[in-house]
Amino acid sequence: MVIKPKIRGFICTTAHPVGCAKNVQEQIDYVASHKTDVDGPKNVLVIGCSNGYGLASRITSAFGFNANTLGVMFEKEPTERRTASAGWYNTVAFEKAAAEKGLYAESLNVDAFSNEAKQDAIAKIKQNMGKVDLVVYSLGAPRRKDPNTGDIYSSTLKPIGEEVTRKNLNTDTREVSDITLEPANDDEIFNTVKVMGGEDWEMWMDALAEADVLAEGVKTTAYTYIGKDLTWPIYGGATIGKAKEDLDRAAKAISAKLEGSLGGKGYVSVLKALVTQSSSAIPVMPLYISALYKVMKEEGTHEGCIEQIFGLFYKEIYADGALNLDSTGRIRMEDNELKDSVQSKVADIWAKVNSDNLDELTDFSGYQNEFYRLFGFGFDDVDYDADVNPIV
Repeated sequence: MVIKPKIRGFICTTAHPVGCAKNVQEQIDYVASHKTDVDGPKNVLVIGCSNGYGLASRITSAFGFNANTLGVMFEKEPTERRTASAGWYNTVAFEKAAAEKGLYAESLNVDAFSNEAKQDAIAKIKQNMGKVDLVVYSLGAPRRKDPNTGDIYSSTLKPIGEEVTRKNLNTDTREVSDITLEPANDDEIFNTVKVMGGEDWEMWMDALAEADVLAEGVKTTAYTYIGKDLTWPIYGGATIGKAKEDLDRAAKAISAKLEGSLGGKGYVSVLKALVTQSSSAIPVMPLYISALYKVMKEEGTHEGCIEQIFGLFYKEIYADGALNLDSTGRIRMEDNELKDSVQSKVADIWAKVNSDNLDELTDFSGYQNEFYRLFGFGFDDVDYDADVNPIV
């Protein structure tokens, strides 16, 4: 079939296998051309491995450190009449490249929140890896089923305490207008913490430790975003922020267990704002990211997923020097985004931007291009009029 992008709101319902493979290869090439002799992980479990920062973590592990990797994902498989999800195609391309390099790379397409997923992963680790020395938790989902009670929780993107009005960009209509978000109630806050907090990360680490598949000195990290003034009311000071606080709590609890038994450590890593399938769904973020891209590209400090994760692994987690930690103990990778000069310029754009000057003041075209690339579209050297078999 000839595969074209079909956009519905903040999601693309199609994906291009050739374009997704191109996206993966570009990230592999970046790692291959920048890696240095650093002693890094050898057996890596990535929970949420098929897109964005999780995919970049798997690529950096394999092609930066020659690590064996096991990935956990929840992706849609292809049929003769329907494309797979982008994460499916990304994973196929990654596994093929890893196999060509002689590395073990296997993926489990399961509900990562389930007990079965944890047991399946443990069985694969025992069979093919022995023990893992790095666990990356990069799971993003709108809902979660508690594997022990069967209760289903859904997250909510709302402020806390009082309603918030902010500029917002409708990426379909290109209209910039105000959006008012009503405050969350206690149940919505609780449910969001259940989905996006640290409980499942803890459950994964407890299950892995109990099964004795964690290596001495094991490290684990979960990814988060915090933001600053413009995004704080709908991010850090909102329901998502409460979930992030719980992620910090989980990191401390995990570290306490690992330090005592294995000499290991758990971290929350704070990464910069980027176009991802998750960030596209959060009100205010598309406009903020469009303005941020404009400023950071002009300053020459813009980074994508692979640059951020490469830096996290090579300059922080596996570097010889001290980690760039904040007062809470998080690893900070978004310093360039949070510089006063950058935030001031973004705030100036924010105050002036409207539907008519969107392209002039922001890098919305860059935002759109990055969004399309998430699904394998927008690559210059891919023939999107060619007949492609969706089954890969």
